[in-house]
Amino acid sequence: MPYEYRIGWRYLYRRSHARTTLIGLAVSLLLCGLGMWILLGATGQSTLGVATLIVGMLSSTLFLLLSFFSVFTTVAVLGVVMGVAALTVVLAVTTGFQTQFREKVLGVNAHVIIQKNTADFRNYKWVEEVAKGIDDDVIEVQPFIFVEMLAFRQLPEKAGSQPDPIAGVAIKGVDPERVARVLDLEKHMLPGGTVNALKQKRTDRQLAPIILGRELARKLGDAQVGDKVTVVAPLSNVDPDTWTSTGEAPKTREYEIAGIFYSGFDEYDRRLMYVSLEEAQDLLGNEDTVMGVELKVKDVSRARAIADKLEVELGGGPYVVQDWRELNKNLFTALTLQKIALVVFLTLIIVVATFNMVSALTMMVIDKTREVAILKSMGSSSTSVARVFQVVGIVIGGAGTALGLGIGLVTCWAVGNYGYRLDPKVYLIDRLPVSVQWFEVLLCAAITMVIASIATLFPSAKASALLPVEGLRYD
Repeated sequence: MPYEYRIGWRYLYRRSHARTTLIGLAVSLLLCGLGMWILLGATGQSTLGVATLIVGMLSSTLFLLLSFFSVFTTVAVLGVVMGVAALTVVLAVTTGFQTQFREKVLGVNAHVIIQKNTADFRNYKWVEEVAKGIDDDVIEVQPFIFVEMLAFRQLPEKAGSQPDPIAGVAIKGVDPERVARVLDLEKHMLPGGTVNALKQKRTDRQLAPIILGRELARKLGDAQVGDKVTVVAPLSNVDPDTWTSTGEAPKTREYEIAGIFYSGFDEYDRRLMYVSLEEAQDLLGNEDTVMGVELKVKDVSRARAIADKLEVELGGGPYVVQDWRELNKNLFTALTLQKIALVVFLTLIIVVATFNMVSALTMMVIDKTREVAILKSMGSSSTSVARVFQVVGIVIGGAGTALGLGIGLVTCWAVGNYGYRLDPKVYLIDRLPVSVQWFEVLLCAAITMVIASIATLFPSAKASALLPVEGLRYD
């Protein structure tokens, strides 16, 4: 090992270990173990377990550093630890939001959608054939209708004088034979219902089936599978209170709830309904007209490329081809900008923390002036002396990065295991998502080490510029 490394480690390492420090470290490790035990043994949310684990990790880090380094060096390392841990957790949470929104959006939506600027989309079968043959990644295609309507449910007589619940809904007409291969709706179905129920035809004795979101079912008086719900076509007169007075009633149709889904995305769970394409066309009086054609692809990252190929093949206008990301552009753009902003701000926290490192190294250079002078008088070059303090700075940065990543990753695990609840009306999803991407973890470590390496340049240059005669003037 080069002597610069040994000298640098000697400058950092604290040879004596105070008994109180070791006792504090032991108690902190017990707190960590207790918090972990509470979390692993809890059947539900455990705030105590999360709090105990985090306090135990922070105190363990403090006493561990004090058992090896001086107080001044420990403060410098702790600044890096807190910055890295915060950046790791924030990256995991923002990535979790992006991942969750992507999964929720793709759970009840197709990957590519073809629409027409005009209202006479009758040649959709030709468009389907073009879409099927455009790329080998295309799994399945289906036509659809999407329209805003009104839905209400007549409560049983035992409900007393309560008014019948009414809700604005978005009804999507889909092909019952192909919907399961285009949408991932089946995996979001609650027990007692299935997407295949849409294949049931309306008869004189049997109502047509309909599938709706869980939150919408609650809005409609806690509707259950088997209950009946009435859909009102989008005409001018949609207020039930005026039907008797005016003698005019909009077109309505009664359906039987055949399934309830829960995607976890409030925007869909609160408004979306599914019926068969034939039923939607009949309700709207559109005959064989659809609103668009949607398709599912094997690799969602290629959705944009496939959409571009389709647009060229269809000849552009009046056809409009959009992929899933473009359809939700505002949402994903906002999430990306938020993530970038948070990374920048938290990186600045790490930069500020490195000022403690610069201060610690500068104080060490002043304290070791005599030793630096002796090294130079014995033949060490200015480069070797600079390398000694660079080693010290990189060890401080490396220790802070390693401990910060450890605390951050364990905190991510604890928060993910805790399942922190969110208000879906505000955040659109009901739980705080945490998704650790190892590329981002490595990026966080790389950013911190680069900043730490740059922070060592000034103290190292100051040490290398010392003259032996200045250090030994008074000896």
